[in-house]
Amino acid sequence: MPTAQAPRLQRSRGAAAAAALAVVLACGLSACEYEYDDGLSADDTPSPSVTFTDATLPQDPGMNRPVSGADLNHWVAEVLPELQGQVFHTGYGLLDAGATRNETTTQLPSGTYALTLVCRSTRRVSFTIRDKESTLVDLSLRCGTSRVNVVQLPADTVLTVRVESLAPANFAYRVSRL
Repeated sequence: MPTAQAPRLQRSRGAAAAAALAVVLACGLSACEYEYDDGLSADDTPSPSVTFTDATLPQDPGMNRPVSGADLNHWVAEVLPELQGQVFHTGYGLLDAGATRNETTTQLPSGTYALTLVCRSTRRVSFTIRDKESTLVDLSLRCGTSRVNVVQLPADTVLTVRVESLAPANFAYRVSRL
């Protein structure tokens, strides 16, 4: 018994290419346009709330180098500005590479205190603040930033402040009552 074969449809290569080209053109020409609000007004003048920065400019490496003398006093005044509250102790100085500094505060009455810590160095600086019973702050601070820790002192206390650095560094700290 002979079997019937289905007729073969043959497409021409030109017709297939034309169909593919039509699909590509239809998809490409119907692309979406993306719009966003960049904070500029219609006349393209920047509004006062928009600030522009240039991400290609690196930070000045000199900003991390320790200073001494009048420059150290100026830096401390800049990073620890005057407060309206009661300041009990302020310490600052210059550390050599690998050096450690230990300082103590005057006796502090019970209350809530802000411990502000800052440093200036090419490396991190470690701060450890203790009362007679425990460690209140144990922090390796990235220089160029400041840190404020709030602590509660239940009784009259003298704090011990230990500052360590592997590279030359400036440090500053302030103990103020909240």
